[in-house]
Amino acid sequence: MTAPERLTLDLPHLRFAALAWGPKDGRLMLCLHGYPDSAWTWRHLGPHFAAQGFRVVAPFMRGYAPTELARDGDYGLGALMYDAVTLHEALGGTGDAVLVGHDWGGLASAGVAAYPKNPFGTVVSMGVPLVAGMRDAGNRRRLAPLLPVQMRMSWYILFQQIPWLSERNLDRVIPKLWRNWCPPGYDAREDLAHLWEALPDTRRRTAALAYYRAALRPWRRGSHAELDRYAMTQNPISPMLVLHGRLDGAIDVRIGTLSASVLVPGSRHEVIDGAGHFMHLDRPDEVHALIADYANL
Repeated sequence: MTAPERLTLDLPHLRFAALAWGPKDGRLMLCLHGYPDSAWTWRHLGPHFAAQGFRVVAPFMRGYAPTELARDGDYGLGALMYDAVTLHEALGGTGDAVLVGHDWGGLASAGVAAYPKNPFGTVVSMGVPLVAGMRDAGNRRRLAPLLPVQMRMSWYILFQQIPWLSERNLDRVIPKLWRNWCPPGYDAREDLAHLWEALPDTRRRTAALAYYRAALRPWRRGSHAELDRYAMTQNPISPMLVLHGRLDGAIDVRIGTLSASVLVPGSRHEVIDGAGHFMHLDRPDEVHALIADYANL
């Protein structure tokens, strides 16, 4: 594995730590990780696209060490969108930049695709349904019979609303999630080692759980409430590539497929056979090929 550069990016609102691969003057590919994960999740994708001339930058998301805890206390989707847009500017991104997000990063990417001032030329979201697609009136009847199964799969979301108790039990919960979400035989030991480095104490664990707590407490408006609206209620207006794993244990792939009905022309939705939630780790070659084909590389 090609060793990444370690970056510190001092933005006016937050200091980010990031991993980077490829030439500094290369076309920007910004990669956003999700939960429970870290920037090291891009350790296959980064070197692959760096070899094609990209400048691949993978920040540790707000709250994940060594990035700072959110100064404004906001861990909503609007805040994640703001981070992506401001990182694009700070890194000298141009109109051909590529945004790749997984899990929470994928939800943020979809929000950016709904944002009229989206600065990215290509947007990729992996492992999550489109929120706007789940809210779409035409989809609600078809989604209803799938919800009981999805609610069982999403038990951890409600558990993580409980302060203190959920933080104390992450050592047991997170390995279970990786086992449930990955195809049989995937070895997550390296991923978990990197994750614990990013969540070394209770403050960091609370920050990671704050993403979920913010999502279920929309009445607590954060610092980026206007951007939250795009992420939570608006259909994408930019074309995007949406990827799901057939064996994803976190999201029923049928829900992901239904939600993709709100994609605009020029978009593409693919389900990868044999892939789990972390498809870029368990099926990297297929993911790289789909991104390259969609971005006309």
